[in-house]
Amino acid sequence: MHQAVLLQETIDGLDLKAGDVVIDGTLGRAGHAIGALLKEKGIFLIGIDRDEDAIEESRKKLMGAGVDPKSFRLFRGNFRNMDGFLKESGKDHADKIILDLGLSSPHLDSSGRGFSFKKNEPLLMTMEKNPNKDSFTARDIVNTWAQEDIANVIYAYGDERYSRRIAKAIVERRQKKSIETTDDLVDIVSSSVPAIYKRGKIHPATRTFQALRIAVNDELDSLKSALEIGLKSLKTGGRMAIISFHSLEDRIVKNFMKEAQKNDYGEPFTKKPIVPDFEEISQNPRSRSAKLRIFIKQ
Repeated sequence: MHQAVLLQETIDGLDLKAGDVVIDGTLGRAGHAIGALLKEKGIFLIGIDRDEDAIEESRKKLMGAGVDPKSFRLFRGNFRNMDGFLKESGKDHADKIILDLGLSSPHLDSSGRGFSFKKNEPLLMTMEKNPNKDSFTARDIVNTWAQEDIANVIYAYGDERYSRRIAKAIVERRQKKSIETTDDLVDIVSSSVPAIYKRGKIHPATRTFQALRIAVNDELDSLKSALEIGLKSLKTGGRMAIISFHSLEDRIVKNFMKEAQKNDYGEPFTKKPIVPDFEEISQNPRSRSAKLRIFIKQ
């Protein structure tokens, strides 16, 4: 079961008002969307997600929660295109924007696309529900990219200190046999890092899997675009709430807000990010790295 992270903090920080147009750019399983629609009557929500399963499940959950079907529209797509979905909904601005950058539990646990190193699945890592032979996947990266490019991606997007060792092992393995599954990649990573690294707090393949997923889905460039378009789409006095889960994302969000404030576009709601309390972390361990930053446009 997917649990919306920092739900109450996000809803409270957005300061929802009747008549608000709210964009949930990362609909997921509609946790934040339902929270917003039930918090304040009379708002209109535009939900966006790249995964069609998320769209259909969210629609069912919204209806099951008793939400008026006229109070929302759902779109399959990338949040970097939120301005287009605004227009398609007949709206010329947004009052509030929510971006939860975390991967939903269903993606990790049951997508069958290789997001998690805990299950042996095809090494895809794409948000597409039904990838075809032309889809760009993690399998393409590990089997066709140059060693240096693989190392650079794993280092830049995973902050992996052993990126060059891992990239070298990947290239050596694929010369014998193509790398097709998550177990294949886990075995390669585990065999190429020092024994002491395997006894650390996180699984040795964590950073490599994160890096490949980010590269496959162009997550960081999408985020940069979404922040710029989101700020332009916001009405004066509007708020944008972003929940990040690793330092690369948080750095982008923090720097964006700093630059926006410098150019007199508004200011952060709080100086420091809002983080989950002990109770939330104990109930949902995946929330432990979450950071919520809210920007108020002026």
